[in-house]
Amino acid sequence: MESLFANLKVIDCASYIAAPAAATILSDFGADVIKIEPPGGDEYRGLYLRPGLPVCEENYGWTLDNRNKRGLALDLKSGDGRAVLYRLIEGADIFITNLLPPARVRLLIDYPHLSARNPRLIYAAFTAYGETGPEAGRTGFDTNAYWARSGLMDQVRPEAGSEPARSVAGLGDHPSGVALFAAIVCALYRRERTGQGGKVHSSLIANGVWANAFLAQAALCGANIPKRPSRRDLPNPCTSMYQTRDGRWFTLTVLNEGREFGPLLDALGRPELAGDPRFATPEARRANARALTGIFDAEFAKADLSDWQARLTCAGITFGVVQTLDELFSDEQMRAAGAIVPGANGSSLTVASPFTIEDNPQRPPGRPPRLGEHSANILREAGYADDEIARLRRGGIVG
Repeated sequence: MESLFANLKVIDCASYIAAPAAATILSDFGADVIKIEPPGGDEYRGLYLRPGLPVCEENYGWTLDNRNKRGLALDLKSGDGRAVLYRLIEGADIFITNLLPPARVRLLIDYPHLSARNPRLIYAAFTAYGETGPEAGRTGFDTNAYWARSGLMDQVRPEAGSEPARSVAGLGDHPSGVALFAAIVCALYRRERTGQGGKVHSSLIANGVWANAFLAQAALCGANIPKRPSRRDLPNPCTSMYQTRDGRWFTLTVLNEGREFGPLLDALGRPELAGDPRFATPEARRANARALTGIFDAEFAKADLSDWQARLTCAGITFGVVQTLDELFSDEQMRAAGAIVPGANGSSLTVASPFTIEDNPQRPPGRPPRLGEHSANILREAGYADDEIARLRRGGIVG
């Protein structure tokens, strides 16, 4: 069966993670994605070597976010380099960039310039702080514009008075890439109806506040957002986290207490607590939350995680293991759900795009391009003769 986007031509003229991730999803469903980098290479290629990041021989970030793409090294600061891009644009469906608005204008690759050459083009822009406003020209990464600016960094603390919680690498980029992908697909649908392309855009700041939208909307409605209590002082012990005898943690999420509180106590081996006036009703449990948390702590510390997994599952209780990253290799459900799939070489694993289209499966992940690996072939497809390609190479326009 032909891939969903088999005839779609995409130019990924973006760096780092969020915008290229949108192109990766398109490539997963069959689009022909040309990855444009400056002749010196995308700085993202070297990110995995920086101190503090996981040490690995494989360039895992590049492998994840640029699989299935073809590589073109092109100097867009030169007139000849822009001429190459303009020719590619004539036959493209989608152009993706995360250059700041002033840089796009300076390089003559903003929406007016490119759409004039192809009115059916979908121009997809991604920024840290949006296309308009006093901060539209600011640089930013997900830790700044997504995590810190949205209130997530302030809210996700162990308890009030703790230091703000640090984000992990790429935490906001990949969800934001899905948002940009959604905007692109909406524009493609509109093009099917009208025949016209258009500009779409998304940003880290918009996606960050969307991720924190439940509490953000409460604040916008005038609610008083309380400081985060410690785990021991949570108002509902049935929606907290607990540690087992072997030092593992899990989250407990008992929302329908009328149906689930009794089975939870049975699983704990403490059915008599249902008759304790301190815990007989949800209101009483709230009033005596610290005492009930202490009892739960003591009981859960009596057995290992595997024991509690079996007991809680049997009782129909909703819970989730606080899993470590090295457990992904043995996570059967991750593979069964298609969240983790075999990688390009068939032996390693990789993270798949986070949705499924029945009868239109994602294609097997291919390896990412080496710098400028497909430059000559891409230029030949665009109509350049070999002597022209050689001239562009000699001039450092094409890598």
